[in-house]
Amino acid sequence: MTDTVYDYDLIVIGSGPSGRSAAIQAGKLKRRVLVVDRKDRLGGVSVHTGTIPSKTLRETVLNLTGWRERSFYGRSYRVKDEIAAEDLRARLHKTLDYEVDVLEHQFNRNHVDTLLGAAKFITDHEIEVATEAGETQRITGAKFLVATGTKTFRPDWVPFNGTTVVDSDEFLDIAQLPRSLTVVGAGVIGVEYATMFSALDIRVTLIEPRESFLDFVDKATIQEFAHQIRENGVDLRLGSAIEKIEDTGDHIEVTLANRRHIRSELLLFAAGRMGATERLGLDAVGVETDHRGRIDVDRKTYQTAVKHIYATGDVIGHPSLASTSLQQGRVAACHALETPTLEESPWFPYGIYSVPEISTCGMSEEELQEQDIAYEVGEARFRETSRGHIMGLEHGMLKMLVSLKTRRILGVQIVGEGATELIHIGQAVMNLKGTVDYFIQNTFNYPTLAEAYKIAGLDAFNRMPIPDEFKVKPKAKKAK
Repeated sequence: MTDTVYDYDLIVIGSGPSGRSAAIQAGKLKRRVLVVDRKDRLGGVSVHTGTIPSKTLRETVLNLTGWRERSFYGRSYRVKDEIAAEDLRARLHKTLDYEVDVLEHQFNRNHVDTLLGAAKFITDHEIEVATEAGETQRITGAKFLVATGTKTFRPDWVPFNGTTVVDSDEFLDIAQLPRSLTVVGAGVIGVEYATMFSALDIRVTLIEPRESFLDFVDKATIQEFAHQIRENGVDLRLGSAIEKIEDTGDHIEVTLANRRHIRSELLLFAAGRMGATERLGLDAVGVETDHRGRIDVDRKTYQTAVKHIYATGDVIGHPSLASTSLQQGRVAACHALETPTLEESPWFPYGIYSVPEISTCGMSEEELQEQDIAYEVGEARFRETSRGHIMGLEHGMLKMLVSLKTRRILGVQIVGEGATELIHIGQAVMNLKGTVDYFIQNTFNYPTLAEAYKIAGLDAFNRMPIPDEFKVKPKAKKAK
């Protein structure tokens, strides 16, 4: 241990999910901790332009349009006849204000100091923070955590103008809802916004240069999802490389490599994000980044090449989820402050808040086939459950992958209403090394969508070899 006295035991740069959880954990350990964020308010990308805004927008759209009731009352049914951009923003601003208020309260309660400004490393134990007031402060720390997240990727060939050609950060501030929308990039962000605006009965074209999308999800699940969003009105163009994007003044025109043209009033470019690291001065302390500004770390401790500097969240790349970022920040803070903690569970859920939702946990069929693992599939359709029928669900599927050797659950894939909530049942069983037998033996509330687990479990169970302990053993013959 060094005898040097620093201003803080831990300095966290960024106040998104991972930065927040790290700072609060350090505060609960009674350490001196400082959070620095360049935003005008705490919360980071997650609160102001990412996770919370997009999910709030989704809920607002589904409520105002009456989307969930359309199977009963027809596609023309609406709760509010005329929906404007201001209607969407009203709930958004209220939610964001609440999130920031809660975060500030948590920091105050745990004695976490905060400073708004742009941080830059001067030496490996000292940063310089330039505030909006024009002041500069130099602060020293024993340990550092970089949790600056990502920023939008804005290539030169896209004519961004902040009004009709926008990135995902600017998209939340559009003045009025368009009658037609083109979304470039069928990643998580592009898919979420494309399907939300389709639910508003806006004509949406979703362009993806690659032949597939959301490749981390089981292919059969994606096929089900693609069928549903096309039925909901999204024009999905896969394998469509873009040759040119033009702002004609009257409309935005996209020319594809196959010479097809797409016109719309608004274009959202959502093809990738970059690590927000270029202004941190990381080269001055020996921390390198890749071509997309991301930092390489030890995935158990979250240490960079410089052992007292840690990095967590989207800035380290995959899986780039708010949920995993929260875990990473806590684990990194405990390691940095030499405090034992539990290891992260091996299986975590992915959640895509599109319309409909997608959520997965564990392995896909493709991964099982690559590893030559023998498995069985169990499926359940939401419309076949009583709860699904009561809710008016016409679509939705839960898919379960079961090992033929051990009977353990290897993966769960869900597409449909409540997918991001339902996935946690499968996650719990998988992390506890449970088998398909759990779903056969246990009773589920009726009617619920969770009952789909039992249906899928029985579907797989009925096609699997009968275990020896279930077989009826012949009675021994009595000796004469």
